[in-house]
Amino acid sequence: MVRRRWRDGRGRLVVGADADTEGPGTSVPLEIATSYRARTRGLLGRDGIDGAMLLSPASGVHTFGMRIPIDVAYLDRRLTVVAVRTMPPGRLGLPRLRARHVLEAEAGAMAGWGVRAGVRVTVEDAAVRGEDTGSGPA
Repeated sequence: MVRRRWRDGRGRLVVGADADTEGPGTSVPLEIATSYRARTRGLLGRDGIDGAMLLSPASGVHTFGMRIPIDVAYLDRRLTVVAVRTMPPGRLGLPRLRARHVLEAEAGAMAGWGVRAGVRVTVEDAAVRGEDTGSGPA
């Protein structure tokens, strides 16, 4: 089993591209935040985001200092969605014990992409896009 480490930067989030679904799945622009500084900054002070942001490693988030409500998806080590919540600004989300990564997006976006508990997502790092479609850390 190969462990994959992401770096801060851009990539693509692919939702629902597995044997249980028909078609290629939904592809969404992704910002990847793996450094302490990038994870701490997250979506703070932004008026919106094009796509989603992946925080890794992370098991919980807060929305203090945010201007918009966000959808938060907690992912386990295999990138399977554990839970999805919508959080208004100024809230503290409880950490999820099984979560290793957190996805953030504008409120309502994840439902449109098909992100819900039990769905597996994949992450295509911009550095390897076109070469392989690594699904993140194992």
